This record gives sequence, structure tokens and C-alpha cells, in this order.
Amino acid sequence: MKTLKNYFVMVALCALIFGCSDDDPAPVQTKDGVISSQSDADLDNADLKGKITTSITLSASQEWLLTGPLSVASGAKLTIEAGTIIKAQAGGTNVYIAIEQGGQIEAIGTAAAPIKMTSGAANPASGDWGGLLIMGNAPISGGGTATTEVVDYTYGGTNATDNSGTISYLMVEYTGARINGDKEFNGLTLYGVGSGTTINNVAVLYGDDDAVEWFGGSVSVNNLLVVNAKDDMFDWTQGYVGQNNTNFYGLRTVDFIAVTSDPRGIEADGNLDGNSPSDAGQSNPKIDGITLIHNAPVEMSDMVKIRRGSGAVITNLYVALGAGATAGDLVDLTDGKGVAIDATSITGTANPANGLDIADIKRTTEVNNVSTTSNGTVTITSGTTSAVNTSIFAWTGFSF
Repeated sequence: MKTLKNYFVMVALCALIFGCSDDDPAPVQTKDGVISSQSDADLDNADLKGKITTSITLSASQEWLLTGPLSVASGAKLTIEAGTIIKAQAGGTNVYIAIEQGGQIEAIGTAAAPIKMTSGAANPASGDWGGLLIMGNAPISGGGTATTEVVDYTYGGTNATDNSGTISYLMVEYTGARINGDKEFNGLTLYGVGSGTTINNVAVLYGDDDAVEWFGGSVSVNNLLVVNAKDDMFDWTQGYVGQNNTNFYGLRTVDFIAVTSDPRGIEADGNLDGNSPSDAGQSNPKIDGITLIHNAPVEMSDMVKIRRGSGAVITNLYVALGAGATAGDLVDLTDGKGVAIDATSITGTANPANGLDIADIKRTTEVNNVSTTSNGTVTITSGTTSAVNTSIFAWTGFSF
């Protein structure tokens, strides 16, 4: 009897000390930098970063703190619910969201519940984090593929209708972290993104570099608001050919005096940095409705700069300056690395108040004693009304 009693005591002690049981507890998950399921330990709302390799949803029921790179691999999808707030840890160039080639983003907010990507700093500022990058398989000038300006992702290809997902009612704030003087993030950067991608109702505010930049690709954007970009409001290069862009509105407020050496409303290159003038498939997008308003008492280098083999068909352009604001040129079609193509066509109005010269169209440049002229068609008349109504951006809460 004593022996049997001792046996049961030993079993009890084993269970108490060593956890002996017929039902072993589930193993504790550890983070490995890969998000492979909705229950993955790396899908942490207080420490969001890693590589997404499956279909993952960020719920609006909790706030998310982005602490490092969050990338979406080929074949994977990141869904962000309407009303979701993502706050990026400030101060690092290694904090950004990247959709890789073959990956997708479904960020579909609503006017009542937009999605917001912003800085997590107590006092947010331009350049706090990297922003949103999307890499697609659509063509770029010269063909083939290329590597992104920052963080080394591949983009470009042969699929003009490539689909990287859907973005709607999205606000992106305080982006543009700088790696060095030549490499910096933008707010929204579209690398070789195809026309199968849907992007509409987007606002990019308080960026330290360009607000939106297209590197090739064929995606179109509708209802795009830019407020207080330190560099360019709208920038395209390397063969961007989106044909159905509508309702762009770029604004620099009177108190936003931070500028780079050459800020512009539009900066357009046909090929990357003008270094490949013989490339096939250079930039030539269409935009119907684009407003550029510069109110700060600093100089914009140009309100519209189309150069280096780029073309564009722009209708319903509107340009205005506030008191004390200046611009080097209203429209400049020239550059030392090449002028705008002759097929370029720009029509619109400009407000002559505050010294804006509506006849200031620059067409000819001289390089090494050789003059080069763009014969693009530019028709600017006097006017005081934007064709883009700010009411379409009421969902942002921004007060114009």
C-alpha cells in the first residue's frame, strides 16, 4: 500500500514540477520576421514589420504601429480595412510599406472611414517615415526591369495591365525620410505599376520630398490631393504613360516655407534622370484637371516643368500664386538633358494676381552653344477658377 501511495505522490510531483500531462500545451510562437498567417506572432499591432507571404488583414478595430519595413511578397495580399490607422515610428529610413512585384494591396476606405498612414511622433514632421511604395510589372522606358531608388526592389516588365490591387480613400502623411542627398522616399511612389491597378481618392500631406512620383508604368490616379510637399507635388519619369488621370490638386500653404533647391508643381522626365535620351517608351501621360496653388513666400522653380523627352496632354490646368509667392517659370519645356516632345499639349488658365505672368512659357534652351526648342502646344488664358473642386476632398478633413 505504501509503495502504491508513493507512486501517486511521485506522479503528482512530476505534474507539478515538470508539467507532465497527456495534453501538452501549444508551443509559444516566436517572431521570425515573416508574417505567414493571420495568427502569426509577427502580426503585432504594437510592433508591425516583416515580410507578408500570404493574405493578411489589418483590422480597423485597433491602431497599428509600424516599426520597420512591412513588405508584401509576390502572391501575397495586404488588406487594410476602412477606418484603419497606421502610425509609423518616426526617425528612421527603415520604416515604410512596400508592395513587391506580384504582391497586392487592398486598401479600400470610404469617405466616412478613410484609411490613414501617418507619423507616430508626438510632434509629427515631414520626413518622419518612408511612405508607401508599390512595385509592378508594367513597362518602363528602355524596357526590362530596374531597381528602386531606395531599398532595392525590382520593378518594370512587359505587362501594361498589371494589377497591384486597389487603393481608395487613403491619407498618407509626414513621409519622405532621407537616406542621403540623392536617395529619399516620397509619399506615394509608383514603380512600374500597371493600369489594372485602381487608385482613387488619395491625399498626400506634409512630405519631405516629392508627394507622388511615378517611375514608368501605366496606372492612372483619380482625385489626388497634395498638400505641402517640400519638393515636387507631382513627379513622373522613366516612361510613365497613365492615360486616365483626373482631378489633381496641389497646394502649398502660406506657412509651409520648407523647400528643396528646385521645388515644382509638376516635374516630368521622359527617361530616368535624362540619362537615356534614346530610350524607347518614354513618358507621355494624360491628365484632365490639375490645379497648382503656391501660397508660401518662397520660390517654386517652375509651376510646370516638362523636359528630357517627356510629353504630356494636360487639360484644365489652373495655376495661382499667393501674396509674396514666386515662381521661376509658369511653364518650362526645356532642360540641358532634353526638351519636352513636340506632341506635348497643355491647355488651361492662370490667375495673373500677385505677379504671375500667364505668358511665361519657356521653350528654348541652349547647351554648348546649341539651341534646342520644344514645339509643344501651350495655351494659357487668364482665369480665377480651378476646374478641380475642393469639395471632392472633403473626406480628408483638410480646410482649404
